Amino acid sequence: MADKLYLIKEGEISLKGGNRNLFEKQLRHNIKNKLRPYHSDITKQKGRLYARISEEADEDLIEKALRTTPGITGFARAYQAEKSVDAIKARAAEILPSSSFRDGESFRVTVKREDKTFPLDSHAMACTLADTVFSVFPNMTVDLNHPDHTLTCEIRGEAYLYTEEEKGEGGLPYATAGKGMLLLSGGIDSPVAGYMMAKRGLKLDAIYFHAYPYTSELALDKVKTLGSIIAPYIGGLRLFVVPFTDGQVHIRDNGYEEEATLMFRASMMQTAERLAKANGASAIVTGEALSQVASQTLDAMNFTDSMTDLVVLRPLVGMDKEEITEKARRIGTYETSILPYEDCCVVFSPKHPVTRPVKEVARKHFEELGMDSFIEEAIRNTKVYSFDPMGREIDHDA
Repeated sequence: MADKLYLIKEGEISLKGGNRNLFEKQLRHNIKNKLRPYHSDITKQKGRLYARISEEADEDLIEKALRTTPGITGFARAYQAEKSVDAIKARAAEILPSSSFRDGESFRVTVKREDKTFPLDSHAMACTLADTVFSVFPNMTVDLNHPDHTLTCEIRGEAYLYTEEEKGEGGLPYATAGKGMLLLSGGIDSPVAGYMMAKRGLKLDAIYFHAYPYTSELALDKVKTLGSIIAPYIGGLRLFVVPFTDGQVHIRDNGYEEEATLMFRASMMQTAERLAKANGASAIVTGEALSQVASQTLDAMNFTDSMTDLVVLRPLVGMDKEEITEKARRIGTYETSILPYEDCCVVFSPKHPVTRPVKEVARKHFEELGMDSFIEEAIRNTKVYSFDPMGREIDHDA
């Protein structure tokens, strides 16, 4: 049985000059890692990767893998032909009946002739393939501007034909720009933040602060589901679940009420920093957007940033809620994020939180709380859940 062939288009990688091979190598690794246990062989030509994948591999699985892999701008199930006019025409006539082309609808033919020694130029070859389409579907019409269907032929070392192209994520392959620790809550914002940083090449672990029994096990299940949804975009995910009930109760009972969220954010930063450094991460990623809530003002961010010497990345900082929600819908996290299971930030939120903390004063109040022992105890009791590159939970006891 013949392998399935997929033509994969690169985007930003092509601009990387002398480092391009490193990015392409990582992208090939990311794709192959997703497609295990199926055999796959990935080769490259100018601006293209060609993935040959075992015939038994499920097409939906292949396309999900490619659709959720940053670094890919587009992909298509392709069919190879010998580099001759007759062979290309014969291959087109063979694949068209099982394509989405239908009589009575419109089409165009696009030819990309990288090999300039090919006897027909792009226009002449397009006209030749249009005749082939008419031989299979005599009642179709040509529409060069807004066709229902497109038959594409790329003439390179070999000829490649495809009729259905799907848009990819673009960006850069994850694990080409270092590693970060994502503060993952059950809300709309943080999963989107992780997705956006993965598109910039960051590999991620995630951390969730659990305050049982103030937050339920359903809240934890919700976050695990969010982790499974974003895992394909970042090549798999480890989710560190930190039990922080005692620390939050201590903050509530011993701190200033209006500073409770701010003090908890400071504890989160210090906990995340310790876990990040222990696991090879050099940045903390949050879903904060400027002035969205009281703890996300400039003064509040300035204070929480002072709690760590790692880089704090806020990819949503200039976005409004509508923009963030649209991205959440697109990557599939929105419906889970709006489930009514509150996380610990919401449960312990004060009625009148401070919005303009003075950094030096807030730092003094945090030091007075003596949070080190609570942070250390929470880290000792942290539980790790893992999701593979396709979002399936890994059973470490199996």
